[in-house]
Amino acid sequence: MRPGKPAQQPSPALAASLAGAVDLAAVKARSEAAARAAEAPAPVSGEYIVDVTEATFQSAVIDRSFQVPVLIDLWADWCQPCKQLSPILERLANESAGQWVLAKIDTDANPRIAQALSVQSIPTVYAVISGQLVPGFQGALPEAQVREFVAAVLKAAEQANLSEAGATSDAEPAADPRFDAAEKALAEGDYAAAAQAFQSILDAEPSNADAASALRQVALLQRIDALDASALSRADGAPGDVAAQLAAADYALAGGDVEAAFARLLQTLRRTSGDDRDAVRDRLVEYFDILGPEDPRVGPARRQLASALF
Repeated sequence: MRPGKPAQQPSPALAASLAGAVDLAAVKARSEAAARAAEAPAPVSGEYIVDVTEATFQSAVIDRSFQVPVLIDLWADWCQPCKQLSPILERLANESAGQWVLAKIDTDANPRIAQALSVQSIPTVYAVISGQLVPGFQGALPEAQVREFVAAVLKAAEQANLSEAGATSDAEPAADPRFDAAEKALAEGDYAAAAQAFQSILDAEPSNADAASALRQVALLQRIDALDASALSRADGAPGDVAAQLAAADYALAGGDVEAAFARLLQTLRRTSGDDRDAVRDRLVEYFDILGPEDPRVGPARRQLASALF
């Protein structure tokens, strides 16, 4: 809540709670991680393969991904397919000579990482580019297909303007100064200024995924900033009021109750039609985009949305 706003408006604690639901602090965290990566030495010969633990995940995977793409190999000693895939990944990592880094994570020793990544089976491979998780594959693929995946990751990193992609390991990444004003405004609770700053980035670079994601999150915060606790009671008392249902869903999401927000919108979708139905669908899709495909709650809700629509 900014100075001068009525007391009944959501407090900073409410806005802060949104970070647990949609990672609103991601932009700021990416900036800090990029700064740490810029100060850290780039990978040198012999350091293209690293064993990662919960204690080193931030520095070895997230921070490092601002220098070069990081491929995550989730494995366990008892897993026979892992013993087929890991040597391929290790060989390719050494061949790359610093174009990317292989992070090996023993899921038995680091179960919380596996849980956070929603790992269903092993081996599982992900990529991380500039702090963003990129879906990979499960199972032991032939070397040719693994090479195709690595090539796709390097291409994605290049498109994301990751300075290290396809370059030697001597280069140092540069932080994007255009985000500074947006992050400062966001930290101060000036959502209008933050939205304007992120929009200016998109105007100059329409494909900037970070700015687009941040802008969606700021738009959500702007809506939440206009709500109060009565949003839920108003919606419960008027199930046919679509605007009230959308507001109540925003409020639930802000409080970290993602399932309740999804459930409310899906129920509303089933009893609406026309423009109202489109508005509810669009709000659900917005939530999916903000949370990201790796969030385990998104997949089931997306399937329920498809079922309700078709």
